[in-house]
Amino acid sequence: MSAGVTDPAEWPWPEAPEPLPSPVVDNHCHLDHRIKGGLLIDVDDAIARAAAVGVTRIVQVGCDVEGSRWAVETAAAHPSIVAAVALHPNEAPGLEQEGTLEAALAEIDRLAQDPHVRAVGETGLDYFRTGADGRDAQHRSFREHIAMAHRHDRTLVIHDRDAHDDVLRLLDEQGVPERTVLHCFSGDAAFARECLDRGAYLSFAGTVTFKNADPLREALAVTPLDRILVETDAPFLTPMPHRGKPNASFLVPHTVRFMAEVVGISADVLCQAIDENTSRAFGGVWESVT
Repeated sequence: MSAGVTDPAEWPWPEAPEPLPSPVVDNHCHLDHRIKGGLLIDVDDAIARAAAVGVTRIVQVGCDVEGSRWAVETAAAHPSIVAAVALHPNEAPGLEQEGTLEAALAEIDRLAQDPHVRAVGETGLDYFRTGADGRDAQHRSFREHIAMAHRHDRTLVIHDRDAHDDVLRLLDEQGVPERTVLHCFSGDAAFARECLDRGAYLSFAGTVTFKNADPLREALAVTPLDRILVETDAPFLTPMPHRGKPNASFLVPHTVRFMAEVVGISADVLCQAIDENTSRAFGGVWESVT
């Protein structure tokens, strides 16, 4: 992968916010995804900018075989990063049509055994971008990823878009892994309770700050403090007041401070909870950048 942005004139990301009072973890980031125009932040720069505002650890998430390999290599080179590996649900139908889904799943299973990998994900179901004709392939892929999480004692990271009922059904059929994270939680309070009843952690992204996200804020309000995580899904889902601009781990403070207001606690208390929760959710502490 080529180096990231080096010319300040090309820099399209917002300015860094005020640092958080205590460290937190961005538990879902795509450092390898380029923004419009083909730009991306160099990994060392992304880590340094995040650490400067209190985001001292990152989970780098793969969405296909190439991205999952990159996640493992990046985690091996940077102690503050751990990897998650998977086939994104929207990848599964195309791979099935090509006749390569089984081979791709086998490679993800191999990568999941690497010691730098803490999670299998993002896997799950997406009925927004994939029609009914692709659902069987998504279901097969999701089942296989759940099995990997069980087999290798990895956290399961779930992508769920417009598929709440089937996500829960397949989880119940396969057995919910000991550590399960609903990435970029997108449901209401009722769905939050269903996930929490199954022992899941709920991860909130910049979407919780959007004006039309009242159901999401209601879900956050009913989530116990020991089950709350925060993420960017960078470079996507940039929180207010910078919605529409590229996202990055160093923008997490906007989301955390907003979440603290919704929950009715101090940012410091929420930061400490998020940091502890993320360590439990991803199988233990890893080295942070200070």
